[in-house]
Amino acid sequence: MRDKKIVIILYHYSVVVRGFERKLSELGYTVEILEDFSLIKQVAAQTDLFLLYLPGDILDDVVKHKNLEDICETIKSLGRKMIVLGEMKYHEELVLSLPTLDRFRWLDRPIDSEVLETEVERAIFGTGDEKKVLIVDDDPSYAGMVREWIKGSFHADIATNGMQAIAFLLKKKVDLVLLDYEMPIVNGSQVLQMLRQDSSTKNIPVVFLTGVSTKEEVAKVMELKPEGYLLKSTTRENLLDYLKKKLG
Repeated sequence: MRDKKIVIILYHYSVVVRGFERKLSELGYTVEILEDFSLIKQVAAQTDLFLLYLPGDILDDVVKHKNLEDICETIKSLGRKMIVLGEMKYHEELVLSLPTLDRFRWLDRPIDSEVLETEVERAIFGTGDEKKVLIVDDDPSYAGMVREWIKGSFHADIATNGMQAIAFLLKKKVDLVLLDYEMPIVNGSQVLQMLRQDSSTKNIPVVFLTGVSTKEEVAKVMELKPEGYLLKSTTRENLLDYLKKKLG
């Protein structure tokens, strides 16, 4: 028995949540469902981790959005750990409207049970030395897939354009950037050049993860002297192996 308590905060009980509840119980955690947000402070002292399951209409419902803000502020003020389970397409907009949300771990739905197990264990028993990777790609579906591939081994964030990546890296430290080469407005070449021109970002390892594959194009990319170069046709296993060798 792990002797650890997890509280799942949710707006409405569902079959999916029931599956999470069963899985975590089978792993030996004590699991409690909480739909009354006013009780968060009351249960916090006995809770090792909160899981917040967001509804699909969180951006459209003013009341639910306000509830989310109150929940995040409450958990923050209590100094407790929380993982937010939500749809990837809402993440960026929610963080912009509720900056406090960004202090908590986010998992994209649908969530693989093994990934959930890994992230919960890391949150409760974590060593605190998880390497951070920023994935920069204007295709959110591909970026999301790459994050799913690596997030059991690394902390992964996503930026969907060049300027968003620069803004992110000026505020937060990462151990490596996976950067698409061909992006609109600000491409990968320009992003790398801007990073190299700033003292706070010039030493961040940048690896191009791109579909550019002709000999001439590859030579042009390598003139920028990135840390490495990977094709988007690479497999999950190869990418993980590459990152583990780079980051140790």
